[in-house]
Amino acid sequence: MSPKVLIAGIGNVFLGDDGFGVETVRALSAHPLPDGVEVVDFGVRGVHLAYRLLDGYDTLVLVDATARGGAPGTLYLIEPETEAAAGADTAAAAGAGTQAAGPGEGPVLDGHHMSPDTVLALLGALCAGTGATPPRRTLVLGCEPACVEEGIGLSAPVAAAVPEAVRTALDLLDRPAPDEAGAPRRELRRTP
Repeated sequence: MSPKVLIAGIGNVFLGDDGFGVETVRALSAHPLPDGVEVVDFGVRGVHLAYRLLDGYDTLVLVDATARGGAPGTLYLIEPETEAAAGADTAAAAGAGTQAAGPGEGPVLDGHHMSPDTVLALLGALCAGTGATPPRRTLVLGCEPACVEEGIGLSAPVAAAVPEAVRTALDLLDRPAPDEAGAPRRELRRTP
């Protein structure tokens, strides 16, 4: 049986380049994909994505606009666990979409403002409560946005990055995951 892979496009198409993930999975879905690979547009439905992951996936690829300071249209391939282990500060990103609850309570989630970190945190809580297993490997295929203000449509550099993002996603499907003893791959790709 082939491993189950979920490629999830996330973002808000009404906020310009935040629709990068949605546009990329739309373009990716036109390609033939190996058995066991699902490509889904989740948009702003982060809670739905977290619950979907309880179905048991080996690999999760989140496709989203990702502001990291590069030139608009720059593509990033990020392995969140690797960056956290290297000391990357993800606390601020994890707090997006959550607010503190009362003493002794967990965070209050806003289902329409969930960052990938918040979705993964919710998944961790759901897995702990249900006995489900989270994906063995999680990647973020991100693109540096130019504009995430109200408006429909991607900016020129982000729209130009969509075909390369599709190629990157297809390349990921052709490569085996690193073995348990091997170091995870970390790559940075830039659009031409």
